[in-house]
Amino acid sequence: MARKKREEPARIVEEHITDQPITETIEKNYMPYAMTVIVSRAIPEIDGFKPSHRKLLYTMYKMGLLKGDLTKSANVVGQTMHLNPHGDAAIYETLVRLTRGNESLLHPFVESKGSFGKQYSSDMAFAASRYTEVKLAPICAEIFGGIDKDAVDMVPNYDNTTTEPTLLPTSFPNVLVSNNKGIGVSMASNICSFNLAEICDGTIAVLKNPKTTTDRLLDIIKAPDFPGGANVIYDREQMRTIYETGVGSFKLRARYTFDKKENVIEILEIPYSTTIEAILKKIADLMKDGKLKDVTDFRDAIDKNGFKLTLDVRRGTDPDQLMAKLFRLTTLEDSFSCNFNVLINGSPRTLGVGGIIREWIAFRIGCLRRELTFELGKKRDKLHLLRALGKILLDIDRAIAIVRGTEKEADVVPRLMEGFGIDQIQAEYIAEIKLRHLNREYIIERIREIEGLQSEIADLEATISDELRLKARIVEQLKEVKKKYGKPRKTLLIYPEDIVEAPAVDVTENYGVLVLLTKEGYFKKITYQSLRGADEQKYKEGDSLRWSEDTENVAELLFFSDKGRAYKSRAADFASVKASSLGDFVPAKLGFDEGEGVIMMKALKEYPEKENVVFIFENGKGVRIPVSAYETKGNRRRLVGAYSETSPIVAAFYESKPAEVVLTSSDGRGILISSALIPKKTTRTSAGVTLMALKKNQKVTAAYFGEEAAKFADVPKIRKIKIPATGVPVEPAGEQITLG
Repeated sequence: MARKKREEPARIVEEHITDQPITETIEKNYMPYAMTVIVSRAIPEIDGFKPSHRKLLYTMYKMGLLKGDLTKSANVVGQTMHLNPHGDAAIYETLVRLTRGNESLLHPFVESKGSFGKQYSSDMAFAASRYTEVKLAPICAEIFGGIDKDAVDMVPNYDNTTTEPTLLPTSFPNVLVSNNKGIGVSMASNICSFNLAEICDGTIAVLKNPKTTTDRLLDIIKAPDFPGGANVIYDREQMRTIYETGVGSFKLRARYTFDKKENVIEILEIPYSTTIEAILKKIADLMKDGKLKDVTDFRDAIDKNGFKLTLDVRRGTDPDQLMAKLFRLTTLEDSFSCNFNVLINGSPRTLGVGGIIREWIAFRIGCLRRELTFELGKKRDKLHLLRALGKILLDIDRAIAIVRGTEKEADVVPRLMEGFGIDQIQAEYIAEIKLRHLNREYIIERIREIEGLQSEIADLEATISDELRLKARIVEQLKEVKKKYGKPRKTLLIYPEDIVEAPAVDVTENYGVLVLLTKEGYFKKITYQSLRGADEQKYKEGDSLRWSEDTENVAELLFFSDKGRAYKSRAADFASVKASSLGDFVPAKLGFDEGEGVIMMKALKEYPEKENVVFIFENGKGVRIPVSAYETKGNRRRLVGAYSETSPIVAAFYESKPAEVVLTSSDGRGILISSALIPKKTTRTSAGVTLMALKKNQKVTAAYFGEEAAKFADVPKIRKIKIPATGVPVEPAGEQITLG
């Protein structure tokens, strides 16, 4: 029999779970990612570039595109992938923004041929990289100057096959000349562009006087300057905040002309922060809603001459007033939010304009010192070689004899070193001199260079060790940059006092409406056009009409609740409905507390001082409160303490002029008085005065106003001319009226 295989017990694997504080997890796992995004992708450094920009431009520089002909963009994109291992689409999009054709920068770094889209259009697409051509713009000579002289650190690329610069040694504060935007993890950057000539002048001022004030910088660097032009609404204090802190916002306005003959407004420049598509869509919406009746047509008129948006307007239209309205309702006036977040030595810092200039100066001094140190080394090496020539000049024949008399080539250098007392480098140099140059004239000419080299070396050594001399060199470079590339401002300054303001009119479409309120608190807004139909008014079962009034869509609605509060809304906030609709439930629409109901509503376009709200209370008291007491400056929707809560409310109605009022009590008695007898109080929570004298345990149960009160006029002795008054027996005249 086969031996039965012994079954092994199943192994139990125990899981060991280790608690780890979330702060530690974030620090170890998330923070490295966040810092990589911030430092290696999103936030620009003091040279004004993000890594993607720097890798692309350096690739083009190494391709020799600073001189020569244009090359296909696809070629540049492919070469850039040696430094930037992202997809070609991302690289090409970066290239597009740097081109002259895209018009994103005041001073584009890339000359371009072909379609590169436009910064001011979200729909105008750029052509594929195989169709377009590019090369570096002349200003890039200022970006790369000194890069081959050890001006900045070079680091290995991602696969260690080549090197790339950590920064570019820009000879002007490009970080303030080229606008840049980036979003990292928990931080962002949004730097506007400034005029190159103004930035050069401002930097020169700080170089000459490190204590240059913000006011002085504001005098030199007027305001931001954008490639798309437009106007800055200039507020000096607002600019001061941005210049000092690097955070703040300012407004940009489009620039336009009016052709009186053709009755056309031509918008030629728009704020940098918007697009023509956003403006066109908003104008279309305004025209559709009937809020822009002065415009008959509009169109995108962009052509080879540049941006243009054309508006056809009606005859007699004031173009400045129309544009003022468009500035208020569209992004033809838009805000630019500044957040000058820059990487300084690998750490993000938010700096003002002065702070960025000072950091750039420190960076540029370091670049220039390294560049001059490199040149100093080269000159010292050359001087060292020329000194060897000086020694040979004393006995040229002997040098030739040593070379000719040496059997092995390897022994030539050692024998020259021994024969003339020179080192190996000098001997190698002597040995490599061509035979035709071994004449006295050539050697004497070279030796004459020694004196000039010594002078240059001394000057370089003095400059490198003297920060003032370094700053003087930077000043000269900035003057040269300004002379070569400086341009007049594109974005002009306008001042608030010179701006034409549009009338502060309600942009809500206005038309006549009928508003209704039911006893249970349902509200309807019905247009007159809808009323022409055959629909009958429909109410919830058991509900009926309490009050109705003709008004306008822009009117304000004032609702009073039975809990001592008033609620404000607008007729426009309610949708127009048909008569057959139940309407909106006001307590739900306006956020009433549970159990709170409506006792009165009034539509108002203004709050006249002479008109009042009359309140009648169970204890027989009454009061008139001016309706102006409910006017508010802010957009407050709920007013507490709308009337006294000393006694429960019985009725409230609106008094535009004195009218008759009837109060009836729980014991079947009543009085009729003129509302003019009721005292007027300016304090909303005033308890009022006694209108009807009540017996013990009796209370006012109903109040009637106007036509309903007139139904009691025939009751003997009910009319009273003084208060408080004692009631006379009455029969109910109809339903209680609680609305004016």
